[in-house]
Amino acid sequence: MAHICVLGCGMVGSAMARDMAKQHKVSAFDRDKHALAKLKEYDGNIQTQITDLSDNDAIADAIADADMVICAVPGFMGFETLKQILTNKKPVVDISFFPERAMDLDYLARQNGVFALVDCGVAPGMDNIILGHHNEQMTISRFECLVGGLPRDRKWPFEYKAPFSPIDVIEEYTRPARYVEAGQEVIRPPLTDCELIHFDGVGTLESFNTDGLRSLIETMSHIPNMKEKTLRYPNHAEYIKVLAETGFFSTEPLEVKGVSIAPIDFTSAVLFDNWKLKKNDSEFTVMRVTIEGDENGKQKRYVYNLFDETDKEAEVSSMARTTGYTATASVDYLLNNEMPEAGICAPEKFGAIEGVYDHVLNYLKDRGVTYRKEEQRLDANKG
Repeated sequence: MAHICVLGCGMVGSAMARDMAKQHKVSAFDRDKHALAKLKEYDGNIQTQITDLSDNDAIADAIADADMVICAVPGFMGFETLKQILTNKKPVVDISFFPERAMDLDYLARQNGVFALVDCGVAPGMDNIILGHHNEQMTISRFECLVGGLPRDRKWPFEYKAPFSPIDVIEEYTRPARYVEAGQEVIRPPLTDCELIHFDGVGTLESFNTDGLRSLIETMSHIPNMKEKTLRYPNHAEYIKVLAETGFFSTEPLEVKGVSIAPIDFTSAVLFDNWKLKKNDSEFTVMRVTIEGDENGKQKRYVYNLFDETDKEAEVSSMARTTGYTATASVDYLLNNEMPEAGICAPEKFGAIEGVYDHVLNYLKDRGVTYRKEEQRLDANKG
């Protein structure tokens, strides 16, 4: 039995703590006493402590006895929190999805002899693991990931509920989107190139550009075509672009009746009430990963489809399941196998390790998160 420390106990962090507590000693840390109290209600064996995770000394104290750390703090805190975990020489699986470049901490991880798996959620995360696995088996020419988390109840105007804090979602909507086309990196504004795509059991969804490739831009630079797009109900992107164009996401402070406030802080506060998942809200995650290329002289296409819904009985959202259980599956692998070489590890590199792909998929399947895999021969009718 290992001692797992979970930093951040929001929707996903709490789900991971509960999952890990089935086999291990778990300590959970957050500044939100209500989140910790709710977690304690679910599992009284989990040790909880109110902690300011922006305090470096508090992080050091929290993880002092940890065998493994799971970092689930908001994105704006992620880089510094990961830095402190590495400074304290603890192996870590991170799902904070911070905007900074994770490899900038590789020197620190190597210097302190610890392994750090970053971006280990559903996307980025599981799609990267799948890609990393196939990259060992074939010469890939195209990779595409379409992914989104959506509420069952479509409430106008946004028809959206945020599984993460609104500020993290807004950051995704404002950061320029990078993808690779014909071997060249392309940078496009976010929310562009909208397409309508049909998904069985869901209907028609809208896909648009977001900066989801992240580490793949560097680690998989040999793949000539790579793209990640976010899925929402139709017209969502247009509403968000209106807010962006009119300055609601600006970080420049405005003075209103003698009070200085950044528009993005106001917008985040307003959207929090509109986007927050309520206790009885049902939502789902849909993802389609497509990989094409040459495998042993044959042109192949692999398509992975995911559709997952809220576990109402356990009161765990789909995004918490698909994101959190990918991370806990990875923790489970690391605890039961030889620890990889020290340093920052992107999930696609993790997926290339023999046994990881099968272990993670089976772990997810055991929890009802199932990826349907289709294999197609592209050149079957030639000749």
